[in-house]
Formats: sequence, C-alpha cells, structure tokens
Amino acid sequence: MDKKLIAMLACPVCKGDLKLDKDRNELVCYGDGMAFPIREGIPVMLATEARTLSTDERLDRPLG
Repeated sequence: MDKKLIAMLACPVCKGDLKLDKDRNELVCYGDGMAFPIREGIPVMLATEARTLSTDERLDRPLG
C-alpha cells in the first residue's frame, strides 16, 4: 500500500493512527487492539471485519 494513503487513514473506531503489517496484509490500530484487512489492495475499514489482536501482538507493538 502507498505510504501516503496509510498516513491519511485513521482507525474508524478511535480515529487513531494505523500501522501497516505487511506480513499479514493488515492495517493495525494498537489503541483499540484491532487489525483491519487489506483485500485486493483495498483496506476494509469496518469494525465488523477487523480481527482482535492477541495479547502477544499487543505486547510486541512496534515503537514509533
């Protein structure tokens, strides 16, 4: 995904920053502990489609 597009997007739940997880093809909100899928290059920004981060994923949160 384009870095400029990611910078413009916000979590639909808390309006917080999203981080790209290239390995899982998701946009992650650590504030809410949710990961939004990217399907066919399009972010699916629906809370009902997001998965909940595991405790380990929340603890491994990247800094910055």
